[in-house]
Amino acid sequence: MRRGNRGSRRSGSAPTTARPSAVRVHTAGRRKASSTQWLERQLNDPYVSEARRLGYRSRAAFKLIQLDDRFHFLKPGARIVDLGCAPGGWTQVATARVKAEAGRGRVVGIDTLATDAVPGALLLQQDFLDANAPEALRAALGGAADVVLSDMAAPTTGHNATDHLRVIALADAAYAFAREVLAPGGTFIAKVFQGGAERDLLDMLRRDFASLRHVKPPASRAESSEVYVVAQGFRAAPPPQPSASGGGRDPR
Repeated sequence: MRRGNRGSRRSGSAPTTARPSAVRVHTAGRRKASSTQWLERQLNDPYVSEARRLGYRSRAAFKLIQLDDRFHFLKPGARIVDLGCAPGGWTQVATARVKAEAGRGRVVGIDTLATDAVPGALLLQQDFLDANAPEALRAALGGAADVVLSDMAAPTTGHNATDHLRVIALADAAYAFAREVLAPGGTFIAKVFQGGAERDLLDMLRRDFASLRHVKPPASRAESSEVYVVAQGFRAAPPPQPSASGGGRDPR
C-alpha cells in the first residue's frame, strides 16, 4: 500500500500546493472526446495531485477529511463501517483517525471490487446488497457501530433521473443496515444526488437523529450534483413493549 502522511492533514481547505499551468490534452488516435476531457480534468485537479503526494488512493479521501474536520465523527477508538470502500481512500482516512492500526478503533469495509489491504482495517469483497452481507459486516465489526459511511454509487447509465434513483436506492439500503448496527448517538453519512426523490429517506433520518445536514464538501467537483447527508445523534429504537392483551406471565 502506498502510505503517506495520512493523519496529519486536518484542514478542510483545498490543497495548498502551487498550481501549475493548465495541462491541455489533445484528442489522439481512438480516444473519444469524453475520455480526453476526463484525462484533462484529472491532470489539472489539485486534489488528484495532492492525493498522490500524500499516499491516498483517491481524491475522494479529501471529501471524508473535510466532512470529519467539520463534524468530528471519526473519534479515536470508534467502530466504523465503510460501505463501497474501493479503492480505499475513505478507509485510509477512517483508519488513521480512529487509530485502528494502533488497536484503538475498528474499521470494516465492503465492496464488490477487490481493495488492497489497509493496515488496521478489515475489508470484505462482497456485494453489500447480497442477503448475507449485513451479517458478515456485523460479525467483522464485533459490536455496535459508531459511524456508518456510504460512498456507494451505482454504475451510471447516462440518464440523470435513472442514475439518481439508483444512488437513492443504495442510500436507502445503507440506512436500513445502519439502523440495525448504530450505537445510540451514532453517525450516518451517505452520498445522494440533488433531486428530491430522497424525501422518504430524509424523513426517516429527521425522525431517527438529533441533527441532519446536507453538505457538499469542497473536494466534490463543482459540476457534480452529489451531496452528502450527515445525520448525527442516532436515537436507538426503544425496546418493544408487551401488548395490552397480556403477553406476559400470569401474576397469579
